[in-house]
Amino acid sequence: MYSQLVGSLLLENSFRIPPGSFSFINLVLANATNHTQDRYHQYIQSVRMNENLEKEEKYTLSSRKRRIAAFFIDHFVMTFLIVVLVLLVMGTNIMETNNFGNMATKMSLSMLFGFFLYFAKDSVKGVSFGKWTMGIMVRNENNPNQIPSFGRLLIRNLLLIIWPIEFIILAASKNKKRLGDEFAKTIVVRNSNKTKILPIILTLTSVIVVFFFSIFFFISTFMKDSQAYKTAIKEIEQNKEILIETGEIKGYGFMPTGNISTVNGKGEAQLQITVLGEKNDIVVEVYLTKEINDNWKLITLNK
Repeated sequence: MYSQLVGSLLLENSFRIPPGSFSFINLVLANATNHTQDRYHQYIQSVRMNENLEKEEKYTLSSRKRRIAAFFIDHFVMTFLIVVLVLLVMGTNIMETNNFGNMATKMSLSMLFGFFLYFAKDSVKGVSFGKWTMGIMVRNENNPNQIPSFGRLLIRNLLLIIWPIEFIILAASKNKKRLGDEFAKTIVVRNSNKTKILPIILTLTSVIVVFFFSIFFFISTFMKDSQAYKTAIKEIEQNKEILIETGEIKGYGFMPTGNISTVNGKGEAQLQITVLGEKNDIVVEVYLTKEINDNWKLITLNK
């Protein structure tokens, strides 16, 4: 095609050229065409790279304040879950058990599992409860559209063991990265799908309410399941003065107050129990002691 075009131009202008010159001209035109094609491919690649950059620019690095706030929210929630897990595994007779080896084994296993949950808190789409609340998420350093693997997220959070150092490094880092981010090659960015403020407030309020209710529930359950409390109730129900003053015992308060302590088989208990009566409700103070390999015994009972 190029030979015909050049030939027609030369014939029209009545040029005389030496034999073999057409090959040279074809070579020049072919090189020019290849160069143009290369430039075109480079242009297409540049456009695609710019499109990718534009997509990545939608993600903005999270502020340090948001990250620190998310950490404390996560710490509160995960600590609460670990405490609940340990208490459930230990059972309600934790305060009076004499088998300390069995107790230590149960506590160690439950806490080990709890810490695993703590360090795996970002494993669901790179977002923990605290990060969801603060509108941030963990993403791949080289591709913000990609969620890091479970292993990288776990390694990233293992370094929270030295959280004071992590905070210092995060505060000093120009790229807003802590050691965990450096090791796992991750960044923390703002979530483009912002969560509305009302669900966040309701969720946080629910967590706080559940936390305090659970604390009171567990303490009440442990106290009422203890042998010291059961002995105190037995003594109250056999006390004639209390039966006369209350008329008839209908029940007891939701949560007894006081303390129960046992050391090497010996124990002391000071309890304040609300007695609900047909006529009157009264508060009874009970003091009990326990010797090694013996039952709880009443020392004093006051209304």
